[in-house]
Amino acid sequence: MKTLRIHFGREDLTRVRLAAGHDAMWEFVLSVHQLAFPDQYVPFFTTWRRRAVAAVTETGLEATVRRLAQLMPATPYFPDFLTPAGQRPLFEEGLETVLATPVTRLRIDLGRLSADYRRPPSWFATLAGGEAEVLDRFGDAVRGYHDTVLAPYTRQLTAAVDADLSRRSQAMAMGGVDRLLSGLHPAARWDPPVLSVDYVVDRDLYLDGRGLLLIPVFFGVHGPITLADESLSPTLVYPVERAPFWELSEGRTDHMDALSELLGPTRAAALHLVGDGLTTTALAKALGVSVSAASRHATALRRAGLIHTTRHGRHVLHIRSRLGEALFKGELG
Repeated sequence: MKTLRIHFGREDLTRVRLAAGHDAMWEFVLSVHQLAFPDQYVPFFTTWRRRAVAAVTETGLEATVRRLAQLMPATPYFPDFLTPAGQRPLFEEGLETVLATPVTRLRIDLGRLSADYRRPPSWFATLAGGEAEVLDRFGDAVRGYHDTVLAPYTRQLTAAVDADLSRRSQAMAMGGVDRLLSGLHPAARWDPPVLSVDYVVDRDLYLDGRGLLLIPVFFGVHGPITLADESLSPTLVYPVERAPFWELSEGRTDHMDALSELLGPTRAAALHLVGDGLTTTALAKALGVSVSAASRHATALRRAGLIHTTRHGRHVLHIRSRLGEALFKGELG
């Protein structure tokens, strides 16, 4: 087994920090691995994968998924620009950052990826050119994948990540960085000042006073991973602790699938999320979209009579209407 060795200096130990929440772009990339690469499959995602494959087929996104799999293979390297350094909890914010990647970075990352292919896909060179029209099409493809495959599950995803962060924060508060790093993951071993991680390549990462950002990921499965470019802000992504299987009710699944067909995946998820009341900002966070996008979805649901919107001080609160409640529960008829 090869090893990633992360070397901490004295300053780095004071600059270890946990993410504030889930990272939309890491979840995006790792979900593609779970969907498109059989050697990455784990039983936990079996039901999700079956539903995702059906949704991809129904929406005609098979070619999109194939291309995304080419761009982010489940190998020792996939492009760093797809998971921007720092943290991007909102999908739209993360995607905007990806689409704003400098051409120099696109060329470096895609050139490195192309070297791993005997015959790299011709569209890599087109994307590396960074033309606005090409990036817009790429953004539309990523957005279509997200809305179909990830958006319906954002609430469960964020809940799992938030629960993991709560446990890690408590561990850090009680035992400091030593306790946090000692219990990070079974594949990681903390022997101060080095954190060793079972990895796909032998590698040393020197933090050099920059600290380390720890990001839990729902779709991570095989152990912690980091960015390929050591000049980027040091980040270690690790899988959240999970039950053996993702409990998804098949009966509820059928109904939610029907709602997704009727309203679209994101608006069906929004109708599910508002429940007894949710602000626009909270809805945006739960869906993994910008506040303006969440507002547009809420407006569409309100115009259809499925939610009511009221103002409470500075906040706007959305709640399901009687019609929305009946539709959500499958009691119309």
